[in-house]
Amino acid sequence: MAAKPFNPFEMAQRQFDAVADKLGLDQATRDLLRHPLREYHFGIPVRMDDGAHKVFRGFRVQHNDARGPCKGGIRFHPQETVDTVRALATWMTWKCAVVDIPLGGGKGGVICDPHNLSEREQEAICRGWVRQVAHNVGPIQDVPAPDVMTHGQHMLWMLDELEVLRGGKLPGFITGKPVGMGGSLGRTEATGYGVVYTIREAMKDLGLDFKQATASVQGAGNVAQYAIDLFTQLGGKVIAVACWDQADQRAYTYRCEAGIGFGQLMAAIDKFGTIRADRAREHGWERLDADAWIAQPATVLIPAALDNSVNADNAHKIKPTVKILAEGANGPTTPEADKILEGKGIFVIPDFLCNAGGVTCSYFEQVQCNMNYYWERDEVLQKLDTKMTNAFRAVSELGRKRKVYTRDAAYMIAVARVAEACHLRGWV
Repeated sequence: MAAKPFNPFEMAQRQFDAVADKLGLDQATRDLLRHPLREYHFGIPVRMDDGAHKVFRGFRVQHNDARGPCKGGIRFHPQETVDTVRALATWMTWKCAVVDIPLGGGKGGVICDPHNLSEREQEAICRGWVRQVAHNVGPIQDVPAPDVMTHGQHMLWMLDELEVLRGGKLPGFITGKPVGMGGSLGRTEATGYGVVYTIREAMKDLGLDFKQATASVQGAGNVAQYAIDLFTQLGGKVIAVACWDQADQRAYTYRCEAGIGFGQLMAAIDKFGTIRADRAREHGWERLDADAWIAQPATVLIPAALDNSVNADNAHKIKPTVKILAEGANGPTTPEADKILEGKGIFVIPDFLCNAGGVTCSYFEQVQCNMNYYWERDEVLQKLDTKMTNAFRAVSELGRKRKVYTRDAAYMIAVARVAEACHLRGWV
């Protein structure tokens, strides 16, 4: 019998169910938080450059807005599914709650491949997406942001479309915008830096010396890039990076015992976060199989690419040297793998805490836009460090106090905060 396909939303619900039991939530609260409050599914008709017309499928899922407007990225991906968007919207609710910012969870997506679309076609998709949900998003309803294969220019096209439809300036509608057009300094680095802020705090808890630490990273996109940047700035060494190869349509791991620096990485990748094989050879990097990143003798593993990356099939490959697994991606570790990691004594920094730097800095951008006053980069990053450190300390202390796994501790804090907001509003 064929194995059942991986479903990220089912995984998100399983994670929630386990914590709901620990918190003793009543049935109505469970029913409310286990599913999104609302979903939008729509078609986006676009006239292509060759004159033909094509309809792209789009989604926006608003999981919960009890603590504030929904917040979450918009992904462009050829394998996008509504269950992926549902899972990510759910995790965004917990992510905003665990770092204690006044926002809820949302997520959006379009089934498309930007690799095969012109700039004009991508702009048409962006504007079409906004037209379909213009009455259901906005600064006080739902605030999108970039995600997989979207960036600041996409956000600006979306902002412009909503402002045309609404007849006014609404810079707080969307985050991840270019600096000078309502974007925040520090936003580009925020998610990757946030990952490393939590790694730094975990190392303090475990008594590890950052300057002796090594890391193996899955991914070469924005999150991975800036995690590598700060990890090396703090004295650590990155010995391996895995990423998708667009030309070969498969993934590889690139390894260098001497270390892979941020400058070298940026010189080796293209605009889609793909390491070019010819440039890797110039740096003397060894090319290995896709899953080799997880089997490196590193101190820290950083899955910063896709969900379902650490699973029952590969978690046993993790070396005894690994002390920390920092989830830069959303949903990279399956519940089955969690049991293996716990058995190995690996300190897991769960995704919705570890990668919350992005949404935290997006919140800062939203605040700056709404008050029309912008902070300097160092101030943004200092505020981000404070938020991430405080959130990590709360999760770490609860984990020790209740003797629970770090993912459970993070969930317990986040779910309890959202449940309380729902109760105070009288929803349940």
